Amino acid sequence: MAETTHTIERPLLKRIDKAWLALVLILLGVAIFDRPQFVPTLTFSIEALLSTAPFISFAVLAIAYLKATGAENILAKAFVGRESRMIVFAAILGGLAPFCSCEVIPFIAALLAAGTPLSAVMAFWLASPIMDPAMFSITAGQLGFDFAIAKTASAVGLGLFGGFVTMSLAKTAVFKNPLREKPQVGGCCGVQVPFSETPVWKFWTNNTRRVVFKETAIENAVFLLKWLALAYVAEALMIHYVPAEWIATFLGGEGLRPIALGALVGAPAYLNGYAAVPLVDALLHQGMAPGAAMSFMIAGGVSCIPAAIAVWALVKPRVFAAYFVLAMVGSFFAGLAWQGFA
Repeated sequence: MAETTHTIERPLLKRIDKAWLALVLILLGVAIFDRPQFVPTLTFSIEALLSTAPFISFAVLAIAYLKATGAENILAKAFVGRESRMIVFAAILGGLAPFCSCEVIPFIAALLAAGTPLSAVMAFWLASPIMDPAMFSITAGQLGFDFAIAKTASAVGLGLFGGFVTMSLAKTAVFKNPLREKPQVGGCCGVQVPFSETPVWKFWTNNTRRVVFKETAIENAVFLLKWLALAYVAEALMIHYVPAEWIATFLGGEGLRPIALGALVGAPAYLNGYAAVPLVDALLHQGMAPGAAMSFMIAGGVSCIPAAIAVWALVKPRVFAAYFVLAMVGSFFAGLAWQGFA
């Protein structure tokens, strides 16, 4: 009897979404241990979601449209020609394309196997997890267009920095023979590239593409809803429980220290680019330095689990280590530049 019960329960636990579970447990904890704060926390979160609803809607529809048309195939055009040209286009495309890092693992694996320079792939890898149209919309709605534009520029800049450093060191022991013997090409985002032909912008004339549009819209709407709901609850609790003086002491002020700390804290503390926006907004209101906020988001975006998986799955550990170092250095300089501008 015990074995039968155990066998039934394990799949059920695996099917529980960790973000939804965390959200329920946090709210339950507030209701039990600080009941007067439960309603204000819930009210704050709902109001925040409603205020960003237009940006969420735009993000969901934009991603669904690009998916249904097969626009991701434009990626391939960035990886042709001279190596320096490939780096530039890969960095720009990585910073603007609406696809997560793990989603393009099979695509990148094919490029590397075909002999595409690692420098161009590195440029794409570094820029890709930092910004996309959906994330730009959410960021602009919460942190302002200036911050969103600066974050986009930082994504492209980081890609260029990493790509050209990799190109200049291509013959060193770090980057020589970078691929694993048997790359793991599985992704974490479900269906990978649904269409291989030229994009069809009027997707609604094709039934298969209409299905892709619908499924992608629903999937991304649920994804954004759960992570933003969790982030807004965390923001409400952070504002209530974390003294602003602590944030101002450790991550506030001028100079290099808060920017460096922002990068160091961002790497392990990051959830994903969408959930980070409300958290950074709360930190800024509590005294976080602008440069630290930027370095936090850049370092966290590149080092978050989906982005790291995309690199780790295909290249040897030394190349992965180089990817991480390039991300940290680039995020520090991005924070430094934003601190001077802001």
